[in-house]
Amino acid sequence: MPVYKLKVNGQTLSVDADDNTPVLWVLRDHFDLVGTKFGCGIGQCGACTIHVDGVATRSCLLPVSAATDMEITTIEGLSKNASHPIQLAWKEVDVPQCGYCQAGQMMTAAAFIKNNTTPNTSEIRDAMSGNICRCAAYNRIEKAVELAANKLNQSKT
Repeated sequence: MPVYKLKVNGQTLSVDADDNTPVLWVLRDHFDLVGTKFGCGIGQCGACTIHVDGVATRSCLLPVSAATDMEITTIEGLSKNASHPIQLAWKEVDVPQCGYCQAGQMMTAAAFIKNNTTPNTSEIRDAMSGNICRCAAYNRIEKAVELAANKLNQSKT
């Protein structure tokens, strides 16, 4: 098997893996970064969302062979001490119920507010629409995204 070098959460890591192994399984099984969850395996639920070069990406669809020379950020790398505005807002609003989808939800939201720090309700709903929450915590997710955007704006001033 080939050896791939991936930049994950600011570190360069090596892995022996088949070319088509999804980054999801490399992160979980080889690097023990288990915050990224397996949901559907076909990129439809969002549980496996990570950032690739700052863009929210479904890790179940990204083969390891295509991930070299890219900056990968997982939920574990979003911040060192849970101080990212998304993490703070998620806690303040008390978003999770079962929590399974929350890492993917937060990664999608973090990428979204990075580019839109003053989102309206419609924009938030549109940005988050690709992430499924089986517990239907959508109202709290929406509130947390709005709060996180406000926190991000406050930190810039």
